[in-house]
Amino acid sequence: MLRSGCWRLRGWLYCPRGALRVPAKSGRRGLVSCIDRKTHPAGAASMGLNEEQKEFQKVAFNFATREMAPHMAEWDQKELFPVDAMRKAAQLGFGGVYVRTDVGGSGLSRLDTSVIFEALATGCTSTTAYISIHNMCVWMIDTFGSEEQRHRFCPPLCTMEKFASYCLTEPGSGSDAASLLTSAKRQGDHYILNGSKAFISGGGESDIYVVMCRTGGPGPKGISCIVVEKGTPGLSFGKKEKKMGWNSQPTRAVIFEDCAVPVANRIGNEGQGFVIAMKGLNGGRINVASCSLGAAHASVILTRDHLNVRKQFGEPLASNQYLQFKLADMATRLVASRLIIRNAAVALQEEREDAVALCSMAKLFATDECFAICNQALQMHGGYGYLKDYAVQQYVRDSRVHQILEGSNEVMRMLISRSLFQE
Repeated sequence: MLRSGCWRLRGWLYCPRGALRVPAKSGRRGLVSCIDRKTHPAGAASMGLNEEQKEFQKVAFNFATREMAPHMAEWDQKELFPVDAMRKAAQLGFGGVYVRTDVGGSGLSRLDTSVIFEALATGCTSTTAYISIHNMCVWMIDTFGSEEQRHRFCPPLCTMEKFASYCLTEPGSGSDAASLLTSAKRQGDHYILNGSKAFISGGGESDIYVVMCRTGGPGPKGISCIVVEKGTPGLSFGKKEKKMGWNSQPTRAVIFEDCAVPVANRIGNEGQGFVIAMKGLNGGRINVASCSLGAAHASVILTRDHLNVRKQFGEPLASNQYLQFKLADMATRLVASRLIIRNAAVALQEEREDAVALCSMAKLFATDECFAICNQALQMHGGYGYLKDYAVQQYVRDSRVHQILEGSNEVMRMLISRSLFQE
């Protein structure tokens, strides 16, 4: 037995809390390749974690270092959707991290998930962010779908044989999601969908689209959740958007023109869609904040290493007290962000009354602070930081959008203030 309670079987490491699978031999360093403390300071990132969570973290850091970081720049510059790499991640249980085990998920907690996504995001923030959105979609089906739907949709999603996209935002309704216009009119055993969704991650590449659409009157109570499968007649996609970052995942409009979808694909009851969407986003906010954390984590280490090797006026930049203080501030903000995210993750897992506000606080604080850390890291690299040969500029570009999506940070402030006035 390993100290974490895991065991080896047929070349794989199995963990008792779920289906997380780890190669029992991973290169010259044995069971789980030890994290290079100079590259990934797991001692700080693993603060407060139990032994099992530390194992998950090591696995994710190891995967990020070996399977993602070496390809991060190529995926970005060539706008490649790394299907093979993501399916390798799914072999470790990362395709359905907080999905129940009977449909192929890993059955882990929200805190476990945050730890994993932070570690993966050090290797490629953009790709990890897509994996997090995919996980959110699978969780929504697993949580609100019928047993038939769970067993039909979730297993191939957990292996990432199939990919999923979340379809809420429309050209005319972003922050005001309850005003969405995409309609779904029932005709017999089908819904006929008409409308369009904007800024959809994985659009055109994903196989499953979890769509929020209007089956009833205006407002949130008229919204339902329907799964639309790729290849359905009437489903099409807009052009691939050119973006500042997040280039390893395609972004397109998703268009419905008399798109007939079986009623059997509706998740939950009619009128339940907005609730499903918002509950999904609570976890999504923790996930994207964790991705920001990974980008900032990597940026701090890159900056420390740069200061150690770069010399000016005959001395390493690391000897400059002003830069030491800047790095100290970055590290402090990183740890503060990690703590507020993990606190929110536990609150969501425990279904506490203040979970929505805490998730909003975590998303607001961590995405703002972590972007500032990445941006400061670029500044401390000087002109080199602006070159695409240096990874720090990609962390800046990939983390900027986190302040906008899953509810903009302005909306987070609205949710937080609303909770205060309701007390």
